[in-house]
Amino acid sequence: MKKLLLALSATSLIAFGSAANAAGDATAGQAAYSTCVGCHGAAGEGGVGPKLAGQPAADIVAKLHKYKAGEQVGPMTSMMAPMAAGLSDADIENIAAYVQTL
Repeated sequence: MKKLLLALSATSLIAFGSAANAAGDATAGQAAYSTCVGCHGAAGEGGVGPKLAGQPAADIVAKLHKYKAGEQVGPMTSMMAPMAAGLSDADIENIAAYVQTL
């Protein structure tokens, strides 16, 4: 039984580590975020667009994917959809990782 619990614990740690590594690259995200500054502010404080600082990365990723797919997300969809259209999945993850540093 001890061996089984140890094996399950090790598997959980490996799985968690893999999920953590799947997060974006904040340094790459900073470069990609440069196109976001005009509306969301340099510190993600908001302006024309909403405040991004403090939002969970998963929420940012989900919204960017919806914008990219052309789904209606909110009143600024017409402005955000073209911005998100050119983003790769890696860009989206990287931007979300960078926003977490703001």
